Amino acid sequence: MIQIDELKFDEKGLIPAVVVDAETNKVLTLAYMNKESLKISMEKGLACFWSRSRKELWLKGETSGNYQHIVSITADCDRDALTVLVKKDGPACHLGTDSCFNDLVYAGETPPAFSLEGLMQLIAGRKTDKKEGSYTTYLFEKGIDKILKKVGEECTEVIIAGKGNDKKETVYEIADLCYHVMVLMIEMGISLEDIHTELASRHVIDKKVKQEKMTK
Repeated sequence: MIQIDELKFDEKGLIPAVVVDAETNKVLTLAYMNKESLKISMEKGLACFWSRSRKELWLKGETSGNYQHIVSITADCDRDALTVLVKKDGPACHLGTDSCFNDLVYAGETPPAFSLEGLMQLIAGRKTDKKEGSYTTYLFEKGIDKILKKVGEECTEVIIAGKGNDKKETVYEIADLCYHVMVLMIEMGISLEDIHTELASRHVIDKKVKQEKMTK
């Protein structure tokens, strides 16, 4: 384990820090640290940066509540850049998205792998940057009642397909339901992390209940 004094800060006393989600391995943001913010980060276990625009310390989540809990901090081979692995309490970007990196600049021949996180970002983009002819944008423009109606309709379609024991059709309808539920989530400001946290808490509760039953 190296010491802070072994790191190479630039002429302004800063070192770039690439913040990565510990659960998805997705790059969340690129920020900068000085020695003071790095020490605070290590002492608190919370990501703290140096704001180059405001020229002040910036404890991520101090005003928004979207804290980033540090799992590890790693320096590169030249010791002039850091990777900060975190578990986040909410969106990493001030625009309300999970990551600051959302605007595609170039796509090679191999398309990016599908992910729920990527789909959520795409859906969120249809709300903030309305696209003419987009069904997703249409749903957001119609509002919560229309979105809820579609969720209800898709639930019914899943039931019908499942009742018919048609696996292919059921998969298709579940995918439709998932998409519309994700539109609802974006509309209500619910993230995948919120659902993950809820399911994780239920797992703990179930475990305790099982333990109580075993001791009786």
